[in-house]
Amino acid sequence: MNFGVIAAGEGSRLSEEGISVPKPLVDLNGEPMIGRLMRIFGELGAEDVAVVTNATRHETAQYLNEIASTLPFRLHVKEAVTPSSMHTFALLGGMLKGKGRFITTTVDTIFSATEFGKYVQAFQNAPADVDGMMAVTTYIDDEKPLYVRVDDRMDITAFLDKDPEPKYISAGVYGLDDKALDVLDGCLESGVSRMRNFQRALVENGLRLKASDIGRAIDVDHASDLELARKITKEEKEEI
Repeated sequence: MNFGVIAAGEGSRLSEEGISVPKPLVDLNGEPMIGRLMRIFGELGAEDVAVVTNATRHETAQYLNEIASTLPFRLHVKEAVTPSSMHTFALLGGMLKGKGRFITTTVDTIFSATEFGKYVQAFQNAPADVDGMMAVTTYIDDEKPLYVRVDDRMDITAFLDKDPEPKYISAGVYGLDDKALDVLDGCLESGVSRMRNFQRALVENGLRLKASDIGRAIDVDHASDLELARKITKEEKEEI
């Protein structure tokens, strides 16, 4: 499996709240946030990993280049300043295109490594007619969650900004293939700039997307989120 990491955000809210290091390098129980992802990808047998970092904060790319030789996969790092996470995703897509199925995550999405491993395996084993598998969670603690509607087969039927009967929200982890990148190109040409609208376009274009419950997952947007993030990663290490 191939992986990508969206890590080009500014992390301005954390900076305003007293966190001086770039968000990808924030410590989670002795491990930088992005270093934890590299370890998890390696444990899952990654072949290629692409990361887009913020070009104004060179520390992240420097860290990745320093550890690249110790990683059991090919690491591709690109520094950029992008107008949105979807544009960052497009850069990742260009780096992973033609390599088969891939999974991308935002760097600040914190999940159980065990549950993530189950999700990766499920996507690897999914039939060929499955065009993508999106990680979802029932743990709703997001400022602007993207609700995910599914049918009784866990096929995704809609992505919603509001849902009167919420069950799942997006966990910020996307399993896709090259077919999705063709839809992405169309979105960029038409001026679409938000990941949630790209996901809606995937459904509108008839791609078959499955949802996979990844358990508890959070986004680290504020310094106050770090306590729960460290709790999740501490529990993860205790499981080993």
